[in-house]
Amino acid sequence: MTDLLNRSRVILYYNGVISGLTLFTQHPHDSVCTPTPLPALSSVLEEDELSLTIVHTPPANVVSTISHALGLPTHLLHANPAYREQVDTPDGIITVYLAYFNALDPPHKLMAEKGCKLRTFTELRNRPPAELELLRRAYALVMES
Repeated sequence: MTDLLNRSRVILYYNGVISGLTLFTQHPHDSVCTPTPLPALSSVLEEDELSLTIVHTPPANVVSTISHALGLPTHLLHANPAYREQVDTPDGIITVYLAYFNALDPPHKLMAEKGCKLRTFTELRNRPPAELELLRRAYALVMES
């Protein structure tokens, strides 16, 4: 499990089915990536730069591991299989996955109990460049689906 968490990150989001409100989770360490922030000097790879030698873990497995680590109720988080990004870091390639809250309303109270905040994309515009690019890609995917 530790190796999986070292080479993977997950961005959690809520998307209101009726309202279209999209919120991303900002964790106590100030990052939108969990379980830990991306290392300094990270950069998101473009499609022509992707490493084909990386063995990807199924998104549902990563999301389940993160959900358990955060102590969230079973089946609250679901993987968005359309999103899988690679980030080049000083320590090697990290794969970033996307998971959404399967809830009618944003889980503000639950996430506040975990020290997290649910933020709009514009509230997160001061994030480091790699995180901002990951958020931009996630937001575009959510809005297009």
